Amino acid sequence: MLTADLERLGLRPGDWLLDAGCGGGRHAFGALERGVHVVGVDLDMEGLKLARAGIHERRGSASEKLHGGVLQGNVFGLPFPDDSFDRVICAEVMEHVHNYPAAIRELVRVLRPGGTMGLTIPTAITEHVYLRLTHEYFESPGGHIRIFRPRELAQAMSRAGLQVTGVSFAHALHSPYWALRCVLGLNDETPSPTRAYRKFLIRATHSRFWQRVERTLDWVWPKSLVLYGTRLARGRG
Repeated sequence: MLTADLERLGLRPGDWLLDAGCGGGRHAFGALERGVHVVGVDLDMEGLKLARAGIHERRGSASEKLHGGVLQGNVFGLPFPDDSFDRVICAEVMEHVHNYPAAIRELVRVLRPGGTMGLTIPTAITEHVYLRLTHEYFESPGGHIRIFRPRELAQAMSRAGLQVTGVSFAHALHSPYWALRCVLGLNDETPSPTRAYRKFLIRATHSRFWQRVERTLDWVWPKSLVLYGTRLARGRG
């Protein structure tokens, strides 16, 4: 269930990828399978444990030696030198942080000139729907604090030194799932409809038919939006 399109990022074997806000490691796993070296960063230790285990497993089964690891940290003070990475992914993070322009500038700092970045955010239409279904969606600790307009994110990327090169949409099948959670209990996965839909989502990720259906529905009611950018010069700060 990748949100950012790794092909559009131009990942090549031997590249170094920073997965900022890596969670359980889904983008990191996809990159390792393409022969890419990966570093994942997140604040959540439980997610990092899953990511670490998955990275270790995939490194061990790779035909070539790959570097990969995770560390706890945030997007405002990354412990890497300037120009450290060929690619950067930051998925579903910017809606959680107060100073998102500063976070983007820090991500650009560690991206080499000519490197590519994918930033993903929830779509405004789904966020407005969920907000009307329950105020808990924005009031839960660690939850979302803003509804983005794509132009706001694109402008912040441009000011940080990125040329915005494309857009994509993802996870239309997840849109009704979160609407269901808002109605039946945002922090409760036990209701039968919630569990049934979650099982469907898991099956759908392994079904070519449902993948094709979702790609079509992504133009109707996507859960996530992705902006892609290329760093042409040092971030302008």
